[in-house]
Amino acid sequence: MTDYLCLTLLASAGEPERAFVSRLTAFWSHLIRTHPTVYAAVYAEASHFGLTDGKVSRSYMVTATAASAVAEALAASGVEALPPDPDDTYTKYEASGSEWFQIAH
Repeated sequence: MTDYLCLTLLASAGEPERAFVSRLTAFWSHLIRTHPTVYAAVYAEASHFGLTDGKVSRSYMVTATAASAVAEALAASGVEALPPDPDDTYTKYEASGSEWFQIAH
C-alpha cells in the first residue's frame, strides 16, 4: 500500500490568494513539463486554501517516497513548504474525502 504525506505550501508574507494561485499554477505547469515522474507522485490537492502561520496555504498529498523530490522542486522555484512529518502518513482512502481533489495523471 502506498503511503502519502501532507505537504503544505505557503504564500509569501502578505501575498494575496490570487497571486499565490498564479505562482502555484506556474510551478505545477513547469513541474509537469520538466519532471513528469515527480509530478505523478502528487495524488491530491486540498479543496480549499487555508491559513497557516498567517499566510495563505494549500495542502497536497504526495507519495512518501517522492515528498523530498517535490519539496526540492518547490524550493528551487521559490515556493515555501512546511516540512512534512514522515511519521504522519495517510492512505489513498484518507486522501479521497470531500476535502481533497484527486489529481488526474
